[in-house]
Amino acid sequence: MSAVPQVRRVAMLSVHTSPLEQPGIGDAGGLNVYVVEVSKRLAQRGIEVEIFTRMTDGALPRQSEIAPGVRVRNVIAGPFEGLGKGDLPGQLCAFAQGVMRAEAARPEGWYDLVHSHYWLSGQVGWLAADRWRVPLVHTMHTMARVKNSRLAEGDTPEPPGREIGEAQVVDAADRLVANTGGEAGELVDLYGADPGKVRVVSPGVDLNLFTVGDVAAARTHVGLPQNAHVLLFVGRIQPLKAPDVLLKAAADLLARRPELRQKLVVAVVGGPSGSGLGKPRALQELADQLGISAQVRFVPPVDRATLALWYRAADIVAVPSYNESFGLVAVEAQACGTPVVAAAVGGLPYAIGDGGLLIGSHRTNDWSAALEALLDDPGRRERLSRRAVEHASQFSWERTTDQLLKVYTESMLAQTSSPIRDAAGLTGVPAAVTP
Repeated sequence: MSAVPQVRRVAMLSVHTSPLEQPGIGDAGGLNVYVVEVSKRLAQRGIEVEIFTRMTDGALPRQSEIAPGVRVRNVIAGPFEGLGKGDLPGQLCAFAQGVMRAEAARPEGWYDLVHSHYWLSGQVGWLAADRWRVPLVHTMHTMARVKNSRLAEGDTPEPPGREIGEAQVVDAADRLVANTGGEAGELVDLYGADPGKVRVVSPGVDLNLFTVGDVAAARTHVGLPQNAHVLLFVGRIQPLKAPDVLLKAAADLLARRPELRQKLVVAVVGGPSGSGLGKPRALQELADQLGISAQVRFVPPVDRATLALWYRAADIVAVPSYNESFGLVAVEAQACGTPVVAAAVGGLPYAIGDGGLLIGSHRTNDWSAALEALLDDPGRRERLSRRAVEHASQFSWERTTDQLLKVYTESMLAQTSSPIRDAAGLTGVPAAVTP
């Protein structure tokens, strides 16, 4: 019987977005939070983590430590500024060279496995894992075929090249980590993933930071009136995240209930991202067109502690996305005791459980009616709040890390049993071992 392998060092790859960036800016979002939080907790368990990311600022050091045992390596791959995510496939060779050079300076067998995040990282991870003869664990976070099937009106489809690249990574990975059972099914149904390689590990929440707190104090801190009805959107401003759905619903509500104009506040915390970068003021212009500029507050991305205050200050957090692989914002809000109204798409039904409301469409009247009903019923909000906190307590980064470690160990054990990779870099994987 094979000895259980020990995970000592992990190469974490995040090509297109750095763990050093503020979530909510550009392409930084839940993936950044995931990489940082998991890496910190792996290090707390005595596992060294090196996060490789593309350098986007010449003033940054080539290496830095963000926590004991967690090192970030900024790899030079293309110009520091002016490259969008769509330009990065042309820089993967340069990025891979930087990763390989870092490993070459180490003793042989330094890394025990590669964990790549998003398909661009998966392409580099495929090469690195093959070269180092270690397992490749991959987390998609988002998938082109899923996004393209649920596009917002006027949004830009993901290109065929991304779909091809994703399919290659799915084939190459020794284990695929899905956020939810639904995402696991999409990997199998849309990409032909081997079900024996797919494991479900949900993201977590920092339950020491996102907690129930004093609403009045939170509102004072973020500058909101104590008697306001506060609707909150948190996230990157782009069509996929659909903040316009919330603004249109608020305008519809005010048209029917003009007496709410003095109390309603719609707070949008985040910055333009993705296809939203082409029209960075589109949401402000929409607020003007809808006649609700006085009610809408646009707030740049904030640090995590301030974000917790915004969640506590809100009556309702809206998550109207056209797709979410999980929905980290929803669970963070619930951990703070704030009910969530979300679109019934992707991982959101799983993420919010019974601590919020699901809307089966993106129609303005459906969202307006749901928000109105909840604002008018504080007793219902209180019941949802209690359920939200209980539901969110199931998700922690400690639990996520425990489950990931099982996947890591399983992938290493499987490779020990079947170490031969073919010319394409694919690994023969024996029957799955249940973690």
